[in-house]
Amino acid sequence: MTVDKELEKLSHSTPPAATPEARARALTAAMQAFDTAGNNAPAPQGNAKGWRQSSIINWIWSPAMNKKFLAGSALATLLVIPAAGYLAIELTRNGLPIVDQTEIAGNLSRGEASKQPVAVAPQAPAENGTLAEQSVVDGQALQDKETPAVAKPGAARISEFDANNIATLTNKSEGSATALGAAKRSAPAAPGIAPQQQLAEPMAAIAPSPAPPAEGRVEIQLDPNRERFANAAANPIKSVATDPVSTFSADVDSASYAFVRRSLTGGAMPDPQSVRVEEMINYFPYDWPGPENAAQPFKATVTVMPTPWNHDTELMHVAIKGYDIAPATTPHANLVFLIDVSGSMDEPDKLPLLKSAFRLLVNRLKADDTVSIVTYAGNAGTVLTPTRMAEKSKILSAIDKLEPGGSTGGAEGIEAAYDLAKQGFVKDGVNRVMLATDGDFNVGPSSDEDLKRIIEERRKDGIFLTVLGFGRGNLNDSLMQTLAQNGNGSAAYIDTLAEAQKTLVEEAGSTLFPIANDVKFQVEFNPERIAEYRLIGYETRALKREDFNNDRVDAGDIGSGHSVTAIYEITPKGSPAVMNDDLRYGAADRAPAANADTAHQGELAFVKMRYKRPGEDKSALITTPVNDGNAVAAVDAAPQDVRFSVAVAAFGQKLSRIAAVDSYSYQAIADIAAASRGTDTFGYRSDFLSLVRLADGLSQR
Repeated sequence: MTVDKELEKLSHSTPPAATPEARARALTAAMQAFDTAGNNAPAPQGNAKGWRQSSIINWIWSPAMNKKFLAGSALATLLVIPAAGYLAIELTRNGLPIVDQTEIAGNLSRGEASKQPVAVAPQAPAENGTLAEQSVVDGQALQDKETPAVAKPGAARISEFDANNIATLTNKSEGSATALGAAKRSAPAAPGIAPQQQLAEPMAAIAPSPAPPAEGRVEIQLDPNRERFANAAANPIKSVATDPVSTFSADVDSASYAFVRRSLTGGAMPDPQSVRVEEMINYFPYDWPGPENAAQPFKATVTVMPTPWNHDTELMHVAIKGYDIAPATTPHANLVFLIDVSGSMDEPDKLPLLKSAFRLLVNRLKADDTVSIVTYAGNAGTVLTPTRMAEKSKILSAIDKLEPGGSTGGAEGIEAAYDLAKQGFVKDGVNRVMLATDGDFNVGPSSDEDLKRIIEERRKDGIFLTVLGFGRGNLNDSLMQTLAQNGNGSAAYIDTLAEAQKTLVEEAGSTLFPIANDVKFQVEFNPERIAEYRLIGYETRALKREDFNNDRVDAGDIGSGHSVTAIYEITPKGSPAVMNDDLRYGAADRAPAANADTAHQGELAFVKMRYKRPGEDKSALITTPVNDGNAVAAVDAAPQDVRFSVAVAAFGQKLSRIAAVDSYSYQAIADIAAASRGTDTFGYRSDFLSLVRLADGLSQR
């Protein structure tokens, strides 16, 4: 009887207003029950009229909820919670992001739409019986201090927030401290977010997930794939009658090949914009004939051969070999390691690999060389002032202690690194900043042009720049190229410790010790012999014709023992492969010049190279005529290294989707490469053959 009286008393009482936390828990329970019931099958994306069901609900419901007599009342609460639950279900069915639970309830009661969508995951008890909770306070993603969520293998973490303030997640490896607590950048604060909410991925990015695991955490895998590459159109076929001269800068970078390799071994064809054919060709060591002494820093070797993919054209292969400085005579090195330690570097293939790579380099240096370390993540910090290799243990200890955390403020780091390099400057030695990063500089001056200006100003001090890229998902290859090209340096991509060994140990001489600066090439074709030509690669290194003789125009640098290869596809005059019609008046215009100078009529082309010795401002010139004596009658008659580099050129063009090699098969490329593999001491050429086979298989999908 007492119970009946209490119930009757309660029936006449006014229900208390629901708290935001209560509303959130109600929504969580509703969504969890719905997912458990297996009702999360994909639904059609809208109806015949183009409306989404959730849009219709908002259209009917918002005016009703805008009435003042409903706002804040118990009746509003009773109506809002079921409606919000249904709205969440419909959003899930349509693959839309699930917005903040409290915000749905609060905004509907005020007749407002949610302004800042934030993805929310259901909360579930953690192993210790409490909730593993995430908060967003003052724009920062915070891990609840009472019950920190320990990341499990395959868990995810926030790497940044996109333009719509939606958390972008990346895979997190085993052994990480938190699943969602390490944000690369802070999210802008969203109004109406309660303290006890857990972030999850945008539901638009994946299908609705089943009920969360007992740890109270939704495990998500999402690759943002935000790599940026320089957008350069492939070189066109040019007519010798109207454009007989080709001019470009030397390129000794190798980043493109390593990135292509990582894409293919990861089971995906590379982005065509990531493929720079000249970098793929120049990735491999070749035994080109080199100069006998340092008086002439490099030597050119030219071979003309039939084109494997077009019987009506020929290839003109220009190979350059730099003078190799003997190890005993290498100049002293003053190196500054500028290391990105932002939160996004907390991946096995980023900061841990970077630290191992720099340990390899340190062990390669001589006792009189010096090393400094600057880190950046929001603000730049000097970890190690210029320290001689006599204190190698101190240098290695500083590297080992590097830890990730913060956002990426690279511009300030660049300034600090150049200041240290200037402080430890070695006259007649090697002074170089070695920048290692996984992506963007998003704090401070961060546009490519701003950073280019900083680098251009600093290179006047005689300090060079090497850029090393690490990891996937955030790589800004375009910026790496800009910095390297304008900092008198080179760019490489380190995807494995073996690649670090190749770049920083085996090729340390060519990477660190320049023998020629501002190296430019200019090739003039004889219109009496050659009708058309196409330069394979070097799209981002093109120069104007007048730039060749202008010593103020910056160009690439060649290091000790470095090789550079350029390949032209040329069309002999009278070949059926000629694409351009003869000029109506061109023959008459050229006749006097041809008759006046008959000495060079037998030449196919004339190759010119300009370079500056380190520390000098005036360039020197090397010239090489190309004639029938440089030609071979068959592909098999060409030198072994020439044939292998041609196979690499064909592969790079095919990955770039160049029309000229559309009908040329991967198997044909593999056949040439296999026949010209040679000794292959380090196995690079065998690995190339594996990549060709992988690309062949992936292209059949």
